[in-house]
Amino acid sequence: MKTSSLSLSIVYALLVAIPMSVSAQTTNDLRSVAEEAYIFAYPMLYNYQTLYTQTQDSTFPGYIGGFNQYRHYARPATPADTDIVTPNNDTTYSWAWLDLRREPIVFQTPKLDEGRYNVFQWVDLYTYIFASPGARLNGVKPGTYLFVGPDWQGEIPDGFDEVFHAESDFVGTLTRTSIGGAGDVPKVREIQRDYRFTPLSTYTASKPPAPVPVIDFPDWHEKLAKTPAFIGYVNFLLEHVKPHPEDAAALKRFAAIGISPGKRFDVSSLDEKTSASIQAGIDAALKKLTERTAKNEDNIGLFGSREYLGTDYESRAVGAMIGIYGQNEAEAVYFSYQMDSEGNPLDGKKVYELEFDQPPPVSQFWSLTMYNLPQRLLVDNSIDRYSVGDRTKGLVASEDGGISITLSHRNPGDGKNWLPTPEGPFFMVMRMYGPDKSIANKEWPRPVPVLVK
Repeated sequence: MKTSSLSLSIVYALLVAIPMSVSAQTTNDLRSVAEEAYIFAYPMLYNYQTLYTQTQDSTFPGYIGGFNQYRHYARPATPADTDIVTPNNDTTYSWAWLDLRREPIVFQTPKLDEGRYNVFQWVDLYTYIFASPGARLNGVKPGTYLFVGPDWQGEIPDGFDEVFHAESDFVGTLTRTSIGGAGDVPKVREIQRDYRFTPLSTYTASKPPAPVPVIDFPDWHEKLAKTPAFIGYVNFLLEHVKPHPEDAAALKRFAAIGISPGKRFDVSSLDEKTSASIQAGIDAALKKLTERTAKNEDNIGLFGSREYLGTDYESRAVGAMIGIYGQNEAEAVYFSYQMDSEGNPLDGKKVYELEFDQPPPVSQFWSLTMYNLPQRLLVDNSIDRYSVGDRTKGLVASEDGGISITLSHRNPGDGKNWLPTPEGPFFMVMRMYGPDKSIANKEWPRPVPVLVK
């Protein structure tokens, strides 16, 4: 396996080859094209970062061992988990990537106990979500699914619950399995062990197809991904996707800066003005995405299938910047709280009440998770409670079904529904799994923290 130990100069060499002439383009034209192209490419780049580090870089702590296998994490997040921000305290994670070039892969899932939630969210190299089997769509019954790559010409046998056709040679999943605290870990591990991949030829006891060529995956360096060298990464990725008619017009425009499936990009052939124009477009794209991300409050409209997002490349990129592999709003809706009802930042030196007239209408479950600022990590507290929701033991509702949650650093006592805050600034994320359409349509009234003292 390759590692990311190569110097930047060597990586540049991997990404360069055929000289490209763009002298006919004006500076403004190139800047505009580069901005649009970088927004298109942004999710692909950071998806590739995950693919590369998890399947190719054996020195990476999150390395999963290669393709066609899972790596599971089977415990709830705690304040000790500092490797990712805004960790999910509701579910465990499992990661996997499939290489579909040689043949389709069979995926089998076990029967779940009643009330258990899981979802196998699969993305292609664009980050479009093309499959989401799991408890919401399939219930608790066991499942047998088939994943088929874009170039497969063989027969597809009967007998699968669903057959998923991918647009790319490589696809990945961030699988979520609900967990009910530390005592639930053994059961979760048992469930995760029964998430299984099998090549189709092995599953059908037939002759396997001929081996496919070994790929030299370009080493990932984030610094390069923010320069004109990003084009080399994109050209590599486009070689492993099925061209879609919706993207044809955009890709034709992007050719002006050297984007073309499978072509190596000669960054050294760019003159100073051309390179500066492309870099200006990249910087403008990042500025646009950052500004929109800062204003965003939820995941609605940012994640989903190609049919759902279409050519809204900007929303797809914003979703990747906010949190790549976020769920689509049919599976889960989540939004953040950073201000109180008066528009002031939330602060643990104060006490707030968050009152639900009615709990969120969901088919699965909901939760509200507390994070400190600026770290955006879970908050250590005396009762080891990092979130509250409909699975929280002892949560008290009023006679009419309403729920009032106290947000404070000190225990309010009196049997109140308490979600501890840090001593200083904080924010919260509300997650609703299996949401009713009224949530995504914003017809269900979202409660707002009200200052008590």
